[in-house]
Amino acid sequence: MALLTLAEAKAQLNLTSDADDAELQTYVDAVTAPIEEYIGPVEPREVAERHDAESGRRALVLRTTPVLSLTSVEPLLDGGVSYPVEGLVLDPDTGEVRRRDRGWFRGLLLFTMQAGRADTPTTVNLAARMLVQHLWRTQRPARGGGLAGGGEDYSVGQPIPGFGYAVPNRVLELLAPYRLPPGVA
Repeated sequence: MALLTLAEAKAQLNLTSDADDAELQTYVDAVTAPIEEYIGPVEPREVAERHDAESGRRALVLRTTPVLSLTSVEPLLDGGVSYPVEGLVLDPDTGEVRRRDRGWFRGLLLFTMQAGRADTPTTVNLAARMLVQHLWRTQRPARGGGLAGGGEDYSVGQPIPGFGYAVPNRVLELLAPYRLPPGVA
């Protein structure tokens, strides 16, 4: 599942020719990183994270969210305890993992999971289309000699912390309902 396809980007830009497909594909590929930095993984992928529960923990919070499923929880040191995923409760949005038996996690652990979303929300896809459009227009001269899409239409205003001028406010507003909680990146 792709965040955005070349055909969707071409439709957003009203392009019918294949002349710019190779260059446009670069833009399509590039928008995934800034969007996922803001809202977490969209495209499903395997992720592995190390967690320290040496002193014992009732719950651990995964750093990568959202989580589609846990694959395994294995010890990183010889003699450590494995935790079968069937015996765990996962909150896919917050990444909190607890044991069903209310026991404690112990040891250095490696959590392997499928992170991302089962489907790309329509609003996220639209934000990706608009981001491609914004970036594409900064490279295309307008007929009057200025940059296409200039003026207030794609204005970023003040630089946005972590994003600078590359991501317009309208894209961030569309992504806001899916934004990662503070402290998660």
